[in-house]
Amino acid sequence: MIKKTIENISEPNQAAIALAKKRSQELLTPLRALGELLTIAEKVAGITGTLNADLSRKAIAVMAGDHGVTAEGVSAYPSDITGLMVQSFVKGMAAINSLAKSGNIDVKVIDMGCKADFSALAATGAIIDKKVKSGTDNFAQGPAMSQKEAQRSVENGISIAQLLIDQGYTFIGTGDMGIGNTTPSTAIAATVSGKPVREITGKGAGLDDAGLQKKIAIIEKALLLNKPDPAQGMELLAKMGGFEIGGIAGVVLGCAAHKIPVVIDGVISTAGACIAYLLCPRVKEYMFVAHESEEKAQRAMLEFMGLQSMLNFHMRLGEGSGCALAMPIIEAAIKVHGTMATFADAGIAQ
Repeated sequence: MIKKTIENISEPNQAAIALAKKRSQELLTPLRALGELLTIAEKVAGITGTLNADLSRKAIAVMAGDHGVTAEGVSAYPSDITGLMVQSFVKGMAAINSLAKSGNIDVKVIDMGCKADFSALAATGAIIDKKVKSGTDNFAQGPAMSQKEAQRSVENGISIAQLLIDQGYTFIGTGDMGIGNTTPSTAIAATVSGKPVREITGKGAGLDDAGLQKKIAIIEKALLLNKPDPAQGMELLAKMGGFEIGGIAGVVLGCAAHKIPVVIDGVISTAGACIAYLLCPRVKEYMFVAHESEEKAQRAMLEFMGLQSMLNFHMRLGEGSGCALAMPIIEAAIKVHGTMATFADAGIAQ
């Protein structure tokens, strides 16, 4: 499935980009006065092959999973909080629910590898069950997962993209929930960027200074133990990743294969996007990065992929919260680019 999906990821439609850029020159404004909104519209044209993409059917896929490395004390919260937060998403109580509602975005919750048993919720359709296993292994003692589990997590993400597209969604964002998941994300960032762990490790959900030092030491230990190859995405995911990170990678690949724009949230979603990028560098042309996380590891991965974030509100929540803010902006960029008058429409000489 992964190989076939990658084979279906083509370069952006250059003819559509050229037409979009031509229209940008003709709009009834000073030349490129709409700035990045025009760049966004031109990129979406390349992704979708049209200047009038309908991005009104929006969904955020919130991937949830637990992490064995939390046993090392790398998080300010116990891993049980993952399951409790998943329940809050289902009940519509969390930040992502409120933010998504404001942007007319549907929230889809996916169990990629939670310790909690959500089979009853999955039976009602309240969440989507794509559980690979009940939490990753502790990567301070060995690989986070087997190669087979890593492959399954990415495949499950691809299947989520397919499911959402089949349901009629034309615009997809990524979100996450997993106590301790800034730790594997930082490990991935350190591997691909070559930057020192100490330089890019943050406090996650609220570690104190002593907790931060422990987190740095655990990541350094795990990298020395597992020795991930920075050029091998699936190996890196297996040794240092998480099931939700693999799922996000799969969503990115699946969206790109179907020419659907995909919005990346914060540091965890960026780690998933980074895995997708290692598997197929062309996916960067289909991605928008919603916002710059307070976690410095995200910036290291964005620099590696050659991407920039849209917003910076000093957020560090995850859940897809940045996507809920950025997706309406991207939709607005398409609307203004496609529907406002040109100089010719207004009968004004350019």
